[in-house]
Amino acid sequence: MSFLDPSVWGGKVYTEGWTQGSAGTVDVLEPATGEVLGQAGMASSDDVFAAATRAAKAQKLWAAKRPEERAAVLRRAGQVFEDHVDELHTWIQRETGAIAGKAAMETHVAANECFDSAALPHHPAGEVLTSNEPHWSFARRVPAGVVAVISPFNFPLILSIRSVAPALALGNAVILKPDPRTPVSGGVMIMRAFEEAGLPAGVLQLLPGGAETGAALSEAPEVRIVSFTGSTAAGRKVGEACGRNLKRAHLELGGNNALVVLPGADVAAAASAGAFGAFMHQGQVCMTSGRHLVHESIKDEYIAALRQKAENLPVGDPTGQVALGPIIDEKQRDNVDRIVRGAKDAGATIEAGGTYENLFYAPTVISAIDRDNPAWAEEIFGPVAPVMSFTTVEEAAEIINANEYGLSLGILGDVGEAMKLADLVDAGKVHINEQTVADESNAPMGGVKASGTGARFGGYTANIEAFTEVQWVTMRPDIAPYPF
Repeated sequence: MSFLDPSVWGGKVYTEGWTQGSAGTVDVLEPATGEVLGQAGMASSDDVFAAATRAAKAQKLWAAKRPEERAAVLRRAGQVFEDHVDELHTWIQRETGAIAGKAAMETHVAANECFDSAALPHHPAGEVLTSNEPHWSFARRVPAGVVAVISPFNFPLILSIRSVAPALALGNAVILKPDPRTPVSGGVMIMRAFEEAGLPAGVLQLLPGGAETGAALSEAPEVRIVSFTGSTAAGRKVGEACGRNLKRAHLELGGNNALVVLPGADVAAAASAGAFGAFMHQGQVCMTSGRHLVHESIKDEYIAALRQKAENLPVGDPTGQVALGPIIDEKQRDNVDRIVRGAKDAGATIEAGGTYENLFYAPTVISAIDRDNPAWAEEIFGPVAPVMSFTTVEEAAEIINANEYGLSLGILGDVGEAMKLADLVDAGKVHINEQTVADESNAPMGGVKASGTGARFGGYTANIEAFTEVQWVTMRPDIAPYPF
């Protein structure tokens, strides 16, 4: 049997310790061909509440494990990802429409997330406080308890494991709800890796499902934290539910990220960066370079170079030699096309692309655009690069900040001017002389404004803050005297 043989996970009922899918099943489809790859059980609200109860019981025993025991499980899980890369890559390509390089990036980051998280159990767990009382005073970090992780379809393995691994390492139990379109890459791979690594049953549970499942996770009393990655609209609902139920919500949401090309920048290099940032994984990335803001002195040259890139990037089945694969499904494709058509209707010029065949959308470049144009104002989540010009750094900052999102910013060109611009812009991440799409397991990740609640993933500081609670502890040698 292979590592991800469908007989292990397919059908209505998962293996014990995963989930009982009492809400029926959903076909797992290959976007490039429409082929059914398998079936996944869908979790109901009752499944969520039962899983939360099991998780709360299992968490106590897991948190009591010696730090070296938890660290060893995380290391072994990372090694499992490395040992099965060929099979994992095939599934990621077929289930998510990813080209080979994107699939390789997912497994590489997943392994590193586990390896980095393996250090968390040995990290200092608090601090000694001063006190006016004759006692010792400590602030210590303790596991939050049960963490719910809700992940999207675009980078399902990375966007699940970046919360699952540190939460487990810090002594929590985790309930994982991947997008029902990508339950294997976003869920089954992780379950299988931790099973192989020896994680005790019940500490990690898999519940694929839709909005009902996610809502139940916000309601289950045992769940203390909801770690959500997805659209801003859905994130607002998660945040509202968590606020009502007094749960902590870590929200990494949408983005409409600007790539700024400064005067004097190498146009050929900038167009290469712009094409990668806009078209990588068909633009289905929250960090996609969705707004290309180019200095007026080189705007026409940049558009011509970017148009040439777009017209020569091969699109097709991601298991072949192509640069772009399919959009995840018809609903998403139609939304991309709606925005492109709306851009043209509003007076913009389609320089390249703007067409599709089945789920394959051509890399698209749009010029002659203004701030109110839907292709500039909205998050497209497709392979579309709108281009606008600016005159001064101050004007560029004003244009960027006028948008509701604040996730990632790329600035290409003179470093001194880039530093000035970076100080004027609201963004969770700034990349100078790089495009906007970047992710490293030891780096904090998150956005501001409508892009989320800040850096809640990545690096020891952010992960410890995200998945533990602070507990005040005092201690003295004898019972303290009191006046009553």
